Amino acid sequence: MHQYHLKSICFFVLYYICYVSTGAIEITTDNLDSILSSHEIVLINFYANWCQFSKMVNPIYDKLADKVSKEYSREGLIAIGKVDSDLESSISTKYYVNKYPTFKLFRHSILTKREYRGARQIDGLLDFIHKQIQSPIIKLSTPTDLLELDRKKSYIIGHFNDENSSNYKIYSKVANLLRDECYFAASTNIEKFKNENQRDDIVYYRSYKSSNLKDEYYNGLLNNSQSFYTWTNDKCIDLVREITFENAEELTDQGLPLLILFHHIDDHQSISLFQDQIAKQLMHYTSRINCLHADGEKFLHPLRHLGKTIDNLPLLVIDTFQHMFIFPDFKQISINGKLLEFVKDLDSGKVHKDFHNPQSSTKQTIIQENVYSKSKDDQMDFEKSSSIENDDSSQRSRYEYNKLNSRSSPPESVFIHLTPSRQRYSFRDEL
Repeated sequence: MHQYHLKSICFFVLYYICYVSTGAIEITTDNLDSILSSHEIVLINFYANWCQFSKMVNPIYDKLADKVSKEYSREGLIAIGKVDSDLESSISTKYYVNKYPTFKLFRHSILTKREYRGARQIDGLLDFIHKQIQSPIIKLSTPTDLLELDRKKSYIIGHFNDENSSNYKIYSKVANLLRDECYFAASTNIEKFKNENQRDDIVYYRSYKSSNLKDEYYNGLLNNSQSFYTWTNDKCIDLVREITFENAEELTDQGLPLLILFHHIDDHQSISLFQDQIAKQLMHYTSRINCLHADGEKFLHPLRHLGKTIDNLPLLVIDTFQHMFIFPDFKQISINGKLLEFVKDLDSGKVHKDFHNPQSSTKQTIIQENVYSKSKDDQMDFEKSSSIENDDSSQRSRYEYNKLNSRSSPPESVFIHLTPSRQRYSFRDEL
């Protein structure tokens, strides 16, 4: 009888350990480093107890932690943690957290650049975790697979003799670290890829086909993870990034003025020209301005706001989160110093002064093209506005343009509406 009770107690203890919800791991300065170093992936919720949004999310997040621990039981794979940003302010400061709740992802102890900004429900969070677990590497089984890669994208491509080799493992690690910045593909069948891989493992960068650039091979040691990461990072992260509705909040959250090239979707030549001139003229300014390019057809709303249509592309614009200013003529971007002068004039306030005090009738004509005060429907959702037909867009643009001469202020910022919403976050400055 005594043994029966002992077995029952042991059973219930084991049941409690295995099945009772434990929630997310409370992370402090004492255990932060050990948790990051002992897991491949760590998702951390930075919360504040005074924040109403944190209070709403915390029980959902704890439920996520329980589901993830049951679904992914392999030790060291993933941890779901949380930081009380009031009690552990040094951790929040270290990772530049100024709004709550903020979800940051770490891989191999390295903070990834993109926060989780999706739905704050269990399904959205769980779907995000599933995608983080999946390998970002496109498997190449035959040479045909290599030919069928998307020609509009750039890739890091590797050919390896053995999927279990240390070289491939480092390639996989770097691919995971940069999965949000680049596309990766790899083969591990030496017989099928003899023309690509005669003997040693090789990796190269292949730019989108219309760029006419040759493949650039990695000449360092593949088993040197730091060297390979540095090379890959340099190839993957452009001076000019694309802004989309998916990453707009992330990019605007940085608070830097936006220098945006609006272009046709297949106009890679203008993008390359813009990148070249950023490298030549603005290398010392890239920490003070966010250089971006955007598909003009997706961002019809800011074009209409400026009295422009897709027929006016390519179009270069600065959005200061207060006003928008147009670079007078994109064809002049290659003239030495023109782009730098435009940015410096913004910095000094000259571009705004010139708007109100034109120096000549010619300049007045150029500036007039920038003039349009914000109309009542500026608050419309960007994604909804992008679906408006071109005919309606053109008609509306003509209507807007007819109002230009009667306005005296530069167009107000449109992209400010894509910054983090106060209906979604609590900000530290609210304290």
